[in-house]
Amino acid sequence: MVIRVYIASSSGSTAIKKKQQDVLGFLEANKIEFEEKDIAANEENRKWMRENVPENSRPAIGYPLPPQIFNESQYRGDYDAFFEARENNAVYAFLGLTAPPGSKEAEVQAKQQA
Repeated sequence: MVIRVYIASSSGSTAIKKKQQDVLGFLEANKIEFEEKDIAANEENRKWMRENVPENSRPAIGYPLPPQIFNESQYRGDYDAFFEARENNAVYAFLGLTAPPGSKEAEVQAKQQA
C-alpha cells in the first residue's frame, strides 16, 4: 500500500506550504513510503483529488485544499485529521497502516487491546 499525499508545489499560501512540509517531513522521518502528487503541475492529479475527497470532507465553498492524504485510492483525511492523529499517537491507524513494533503507537494499541 502506498500513501499518496496531494500537494500544490506552487501554492501562494504559506499556511498550505507549512502543512504540506509537516506531513511530508513526518512521513520521511518515520520512513513511511509515500508518493507526492502535485495538483499544481498536473491537471489529472488535481481532478482525481477533487473527485475522490468524500462529499462530507469537502469545504462548503470551493475545493478541498492540499495536503489531502490517501492510502492507494482510499481517502484518509486532510491536514487537520493528520495532525489530530499525530497528537494522539495514531498516525499509522489514520493512514491505514500497521504500526511498527516498538513504536509509541504500537505500545498504545497493545495497551488498548489488553
